[in-house]
Amino acid sequence: MNEFLSVFSVSLFLATIRKSVPLIFASTGGFFSERAGVINIGLEGMMLFGAFSGAIISVFTHNPWLGVLGAAIVGGLVGYLHAIATITLRANQIISGVAINMLGVGGTIFLCQVCVSGERSFSLGPADRLPVWGSFIPLVYMAFLVVGLAYVFSYFTVPGLRLRAVGEHPRAADTQGIDVNRTRFFAVVMSGVCAGLGGAYLPFFSGSFAKNMTSGQGFIALAALIFGKWNPLGAMAASLLFGFADALQETLQGRGGLPPQIFQVIPYVLTIVALAGVIGRSVGPAAVGKHYRREEKD
Repeated sequence: MNEFLSVFSVSLFLATIRKSVPLIFASTGGFFSERAGVINIGLEGMMLFGAFSGAIISVFTHNPWLGVLGAAIVGGLVGYLHAIATITLRANQIISGVAINMLGVGGTIFLCQVCVSGERSFSLGPADRLPVWGSFIPLVYMAFLVVGLAYVFSYFTVPGLRLRAVGEHPRAADTQGIDVNRTRFFAVVMSGVCAGLGGAYLPFFSGSFAKNMTSGQGFIALAALIFGKWNPLGAMAASLLFGFADALQETLQGRGGLPPQIFQVIPYVLTIVALAGVIGRSVGPAAVGKHYRREEKD
């Protein structure tokens, strides 16, 4: 019992925060997109592109802040690609997201091999990494700031009200003079920016880039968004819960003489249990996943 209680310590709390950061960024990105009515299954791919671009720019320039900026821009560009496919071309939103995920996995491996002499991973030098402020790198504090800004923007500003309106009833929003598709474009691009920042955190925290290093965190972020009922504060709380589960499984490794695989499944089991308990009571935006075509006036 004492050994079990010793697990719950300050180090577990700090690990929970660190594990939650990419989920917080990505779930906030999912909030922007889905609140505007566009499903974004492609968060995983956007995070991968953000991870690679942030790391490679930092390595070549020896300026990690440029790497962070580059990750945000690249994530936004991938979000723009998703917006063109789903809003302009009216492609199936889920299929477009899956395609972006596949592009993220294959594209980052290819680009890594091109940029790093055929290697599929590379390390960041001391000059390429972000500084540590207190116990965390700056992206940790930025994640919570982004959540606060997303909440204030969405619930206390006119543009935020418009964004939520096009996700609930785009026809009514259009009759009030709101450009539905332009608003959705903005939301999906912002979704990519946030996901790119979430991906950038991974190499800056670990000190290296490796193929498929997101390991499904984009999908867990979507689960956090649903569990948080499409609210940035709720998504953040769910991300912290999933981050705690991940940190706990790492802390429990090697304890009790049990196989490590038993502990490694804890975050995924928690995700399934959480969604199974909330999926019937969590209602998303009414127009999410539905294309909008403006009626031509006579």
